[in-house]
Amino acid sequence: MQNQIATLAGGCFWCVEAVFDDLRGVFSVESGYTGGHVANPTYRQVCTGATGHAEAARITFDPQQISYADLLRVFFSVHDPTSLNRQGADVGTQYRSAIFYHDETQKKTAEDVIRELEVARLWPDPIVTTLEKMDLFYPAEDYHQEYFANNPNQPYCQAIVAPKVVKFRKQFLDWLKTK
Repeated sequence: MQNQIATLAGGCFWCVEAVFDDLRGVFSVESGYTGGHVANPTYRQVCTGATGHAEAARITFDPQQISYADLLRVFFSVHDPTSLNRQGADVGTQYRSAIFYHDETQKKTAEDVIRELEVARLWPDPIVTTLEKMDLFYPAEDYHQEYFANNPNQPYCQAIVAPKVVKFRKQFLDWLKTK
């Protein structure tokens, strides 16, 4: 079976990238922008919220090692899917919780996982994660790639990214890549 791509937005792309970099079966994670209406947006443009893009991560994975549904379960565990257009202090549509599905199978899987999580009532509020058809993905500027790995002592990384990575590693210890 061929590698597949998942595109997920859960607030700041540095957080999403840092978590999925450690997940067994994931070959690459690229930070970028999708879901908007401006061609080749820059970080400055996306930050305004005017382009319609979300900060997202394009994840290349081996479905024989980890299923798309399990990728989504990880995704939902490391961000707040119940807050509309915000993650913590990051506010705006560029920080929305969204699954950009690549085909109808991914869309159905996402609907099933969301339904499963709603039944489990893990959050007091309803899930507001949007399902959006994948269109164009624009890689973010080079300095955004592997940001947490390259800047672990940066204040935002220490305060926001690192706790999410620690939470993920504790919750999914058996799913971590072996070094």
